Amino acid sequence: MPLAAKLVDLHKSYDLGAVIVHALRGVSLDVPEGDFLAIMGTSGSGKSTMLNLLGALDRPTKGKYYLGGRDVSEMTDDELSLARNAMIGFIFQSFNLIPQYTVLENIEVPLTYRMGQSGITREDRTRCLRLAERVGLSTRLDHRPMQLSGGQQQRVAIARALVNNPTIVLADEPTGNLDSATGEEIMEFLCELNREGRTIIMVTHEPDIARRAKRQIYMKDGAIAGEGVFPGH
Repeated sequence: MPLAAKLVDLHKSYDLGAVIVHALRGVSLDVPEGDFLAIMGTSGSGKSTMLNLLGALDRPTKGKYYLGGRDVSEMTDDELSLARNAMIGFIFQSFNLIPQYTVLENIEVPLTYRMGQSGITREDRTRCLRLAERVGLSTRLDHRPMQLSGGQQQRVAIARALVNNPTIVLADEPTGNLDSATGEEIMEFLCELNREGRTIIMVTHEPDIARRAKRQIYMKDGAIAGEGVFPGH
C-alpha cells in the first residue's frame, strides 16, 4: 500500500542556549494511505513535536520525512508551504478560526493560498457550501465563531481542513475542548472520513478517543515506546 507519510530516524533538537532539548530521538514510522493513527503520550513526550514535523510546520534536525513519497528536506520553503496547503489539513484543539470571518469565509481560507490561483471561483464556493452542509452548518454560513458552540466551531475547522482535499488530516487533540457527547460526534465524523479513505493522524491523551483509531503509538522521552492503547495516560 502506498505511504502517505514516512519518517526515518527522525530527530528534533532545540538549542535553548544553556541547554539543548532533544524533543525527538530517532523516530521511524510508516503511515499508509487510509490509516487512522493515534499518537499518545504525556506532556513533553514528543507527540506535539512529531505532529508539527508531520505537518511540515518545522524541519527535523536529523533524519528524513517523506510526504507523499517526496523528501521534505529537499523542498524550498515556498515548495514546503505549497505542499502543506495542498496535501495536509489541520484540525486544532483550539479551533484556530479567524474571529472576524463568517463560517463560510473560514472554510475558504486555505483556498486563498493556492499557487497560480487568485480569488474564490464558483466551483470553490460550491465545494465550500457542500462541506458546510456536510458538517451540519448550512444554516450558519453567516455566523462568526463567537456565535457558535464549541462543537460547531470544530465542525467549521474540519470543513476548512478538507477544502483542499488533502492527503492527510492532522488532528491535534480534536476533542480536547469539547464535552464528551460533542467529542463523540466529532470522533464519529473523523471515523467516517477515514472509512471513506482519508488518512488521519491524531494526537490525544485520552485512551477512549485513541481506541477509535485503527492503531495507536505511545511516545515517551521523544521516542516511540510501544503500540496499543495505554490506559491511565
